[in-house]
Amino acid sequence: MIQWHNGIAQLTIPTPFAVGDVHIYLIKGERLTLVDTGPKTEEAWRSLLDQLNELELTPTDIEQIVLTHHHPDHAGLIECFDQATVWGAKETNRWLTRESSFMQDHDQFYRSLFQQVGLPSSYFILIDKMKVPLSMLGLRGLDGVLADQDGLPGEKGWTVIETPGHAQGHISLLRESDGILIGGDVLLDKVSSNPLVEPPHAEGEARPLSQLQYNASLERLLTLPITTVLPGHGPLVTDSHGLIQERLKKQHDRAMHVKELLAEKEMTAFDLCVLLFPAVYKEQLGLTLSETVAQLDYLLERKEIEEIKQTDGSIVYRALHITKGHVYE
Repeated sequence: MIQWHNGIAQLTIPTPFAVGDVHIYLIKGERLTLVDTGPKTEEAWRSLLDQLNELELTPTDIEQIVLTHHHPDHAGLIECFDQATVWGAKETNRWLTRESSFMQDHDQFYRSLFQQVGLPSSYFILIDKMKVPLSMLGLRGLDGVLADQDGLPGEKGWTVIETPGHAQGHISLLRESDGILIGGDVLLDKVSSNPLVEPPHAEGEARPLSQLQYNASLERLLTLPITTVLPGHGPLVTDSHGLIQERLKKQHDRAMHVKELLAEKEMTAFDLCVLLFPAVYKEQLGLTLSETVAQLDYLLERKEIEEIKQTDGSIVYRALHITKGHVYE
């Protein structure tokens, strides 16, 4: 049964994605706010209607929507709320409007990335496959932009916290009075959030280093008075600081394992991806490549490895600081 708890109601919406159900949230204040919407599917819409009905609400009661990020499981149903003002980070808007110029830049970015990671040309057709989930993403631009430390319009006591990494433009909402953080996908109890590789926000900018952004977001959360994270998936997180420290350590350990592999043999990112994810890389190439590139970015930043550009445009990675067959920090 759906219930209000301190002015917040959690709704759980089915998705067709491997991650499973997504949690979205209603905030009852001066305005009725919906945080995220679920994917653009009939099943999700029916589920949302049923749960609103349990609270004696209808879609027309929703006055504003806040998007934690642009992924289809979070932002699919925005078109169903014509009367609501839609808020999100500025980086989110290009994914919601999907103008032809952005989609051309999107495809060119991934063609260039695939060449750099050493992906065989036969895999380039996956660029179109990567866009299939966008059919479940709403097609409607933002009405207003939220930035770090902004207040939430019509909702006293809530502050916007920029938490990029899993997605460019990812934001969370903090209520300092009781330490509640509506976190989207920044921190999940059972699984690590994948720092996805995305095109830069503006033409000519360097590729965002998603893992470094994500780590910085987690480290920032350590400085905040968080008691409970209301996540986008899975159970509530009641020990965010402990979980963050665990996640940062595990990510470092994964990266050092990658360095050990590179100490044995110089490789491209795709070579590493195949080695790290032999059973799933073909079916989940976008996710597994993002994870691989994330660890390489982390190691490059720490000067644990170096990159060697090849004549064909690919990049080979080599471990540094090796002695007697071992790597050290």
